[in-house]
Amino acid sequence: MAIINQTNRTLLIEEINPEKLDLITLVGDVKGLDSLSDEVIKEINEHLLVHSFDEFLEKFDPVVYNFFNANNQKVMYTLKKPETIPAEMLTEIHLNQQNDFLKMLMTLIETKRAQGIINVDFKFENLTDLISPKKVMDDIRQERKELRHVYKQYAQLEDGDPHKLDIADKLNVMFEEASVNYNNVMAMLPLAIEDIKTRLLLGDGSQQQDNTPLALGVLSMGENGELKVLEAPKAETTALATLDDNINTGLIAAVEEDYEALNGDSSSTYVKALVSRTFCPLPSTMVSTIDVAQEVANYNSYLEFYKAAKDDFIKTVKPLIEKILGVWAFFEQTPRKKVKDMRPSMLIANTNNEMLAKTTNIVRLQTYLNSTNAKNDFHNTVWYCIIPSVSLNQNSKMKLTRERFKGNKEVEKTGLVSMESLSRTLQVLNDYKVQCFFCYETGDKTTFNYMATEGIEKFEERCAPLIGKPYSEMAIPCIPNFTIIPKDKSGVILDKKMLVTEDNVVELSKEKEDIMKLWIDGVYIGAAFIAAGLVSAYQSADYLKEKFRRNVNMELPGVRFDIEAEDHALRVHTTMAKEITGFTNSIKADINRKSFGFVFSSENALLDGIEVTNIMVYKARSLLLDGSVYEPIYKTQVTTYIERVLRHATGDFKQDNIISFFSNNPASQKSQWVKNKEYINAILGPGDDVTFSIDEANGICTLDITFNGNVRNLDVEINRSTASERA
Repeated sequence: MAIINQTNRTLLIEEINPEKLDLITLVGDVKGLDSLSDEVIKEINEHLLVHSFDEFLEKFDPVVYNFFNANNQKVMYTLKKPETIPAEMLTEIHLNQQNDFLKMLMTLIETKRAQGIINVDFKFENLTDLISPKKVMDDIRQERKELRHVYKQYAQLEDGDPHKLDIADKLNVMFEEASVNYNNVMAMLPLAIEDIKTRLLLGDGSQQQDNTPLALGVLSMGENGELKVLEAPKAETTALATLDDNINTGLIAAVEEDYEALNGDSSSTYVKALVSRTFCPLPSTMVSTIDVAQEVANYNSYLEFYKAAKDDFIKTVKPLIEKILGVWAFFEQTPRKKVKDMRPSMLIANTNNEMLAKTTNIVRLQTYLNSTNAKNDFHNTVWYCIIPSVSLNQNSKMKLTRERFKGNKEVEKTGLVSMESLSRTLQVLNDYKVQCFFCYETGDKTTFNYMATEGIEKFEERCAPLIGKPYSEMAIPCIPNFTIIPKDKSGVILDKKMLVTEDNVVELSKEKEDIMKLWIDGVYIGAAFIAAGLVSAYQSADYLKEKFRRNVNMELPGVRFDIEAEDHALRVHTTMAKEITGFTNSIKADINRKSFGFVFSSENALLDGIEVTNIMVYKARSLLLDGSVYEPIYKTQVTTYIERVLRHATGDFKQDNIISFFSNNPASQKSQWVKNKEYINAILGPGDDVTFSIDEANGICTLDITFNGNVRNLDVEINRSTASERA
């Protein structure tokens, strides 16, 4: 790997944050330019190149904007920053690992992976309720425990103590994180809902066995030894019943002061008290009067508003969340600690393919790739590309004379990639030998469940315009997409409405219509993210060493690694948990008939006596046909790799250097490759060979690259300037 130091730089053509710079903007006007300067390439890398999911979140800061409409009393959400709304009226919701929706989805994926349970048996409801007010409050309880612990350390230290300054730095960060909640009314709603429940029901109301009003008491013995619970005296005092009175008083004052400072004239006494109770909950002997009817009305109002707002939020943000999860899944395929060499990197175009494929913009992609892929410096070479959300262009449903039952609403999806724009981009990618992993739009028509019953015919038919073209070799359709939450298991119960009984006791309603439930309507990850992530991962010798333990050459990349061979798919599997029990034999026969696509499988399998509970690769093919069967993707990358090494080693294909490259000299490049044939990541495996012939009349060198008896030809133009001529 001395010549080529990486073989897995991946270009993602997708928009993440419209407010951030994109590839089109950074490349700029290319009229009269053949290549970009090193300074421009460096600037592009600074803004668009990421090496981990954390770096992705930091650089692109995915965000959704919300504002309030006073006319309809609703919260409005949008992924694009509205230009006509003043900044002070907009709230930014950052979609990072602290966001409850994203955090819930990532927790669900990791839990399912750990349990290895298929979708039909997995208890999705146990994790989808992580976005309910109760679970949000559970997170706050942990935060406030840590906040109080750190504040106690701070309060006990003397002023001027250097360690107190260190603790103060930690407190500032913790207060900043807490203020995200109490500086945002929407974030306060779940806290307010749980706060009212705590004060009126002393919990979630589920343990209340009778309708007797609550009066706190103490256990005592009567004169004759009988047990009695006597009502406790109600002392009129403002004293706080805690051991660390001064510490708690100081923390309350600090939180209230912080709230007022951030909210100024818009601060509310009710919200300030709510913030104080939320982050500094303290038992008090002081009698507090609660307007029960008002609090119950507030609770029900908050719950309805929260349900409607959360419903609208999820509908708006789900397409962006699926992209974020796709990037996360791409990097998840590579173990974080065990792989040191050639970790995957992703260049995010931050623009969609429809925009990039326009005539005025596609030339900028050409110029960029000419700067990275047409040089003998391979640090910035792009090897792969991901294009998700290709339109499936389903036939319209039968037209109904009337709708007898409430059916699915036809929602027109935005941000889909047309087959026309995909083919235009593929033309450019083919010129620069970039293999393109693409997948269809997410939904319940592109899942494992769908493919297990319907087969692959629809997906193959949709690819027809891309087959038999010069760029077919670079086109890799990835199927099926991955299901994070199935559509039919995506219900989330937020809570139940509250009521006051005839006995003036507060309880949660038992009526079905009073259950506040929303539907996420399914969450998915495009297969192209995981396919590209897995192929990028096994380019690393460290990764292959971890999977196979032996027969790995630590100096070679995994360009020749054939994931379909032997038990490779069992060892090099995805990090995603199985979803179904498997495909039927007829479906697998249909896939094997032409070996179409980069196909994932959810099969029952054993490796060394241990059950494999992860999704594996069944086929890894491009749209290049060899007779009636599609070609494996590794053949394309090996051919590209050999061409690039040859170009570099021979000084741009100088004839005498080409002869030396393929000579029988033990030091020649070909001899080195032949010597290492026994390795899993050998460039030339058993049954492989590479020979050349030179057509001096036309200045063409033809390489015949043999893969297990199948020959692939590659023509390169000879540079006739030889070493003897230079002398």
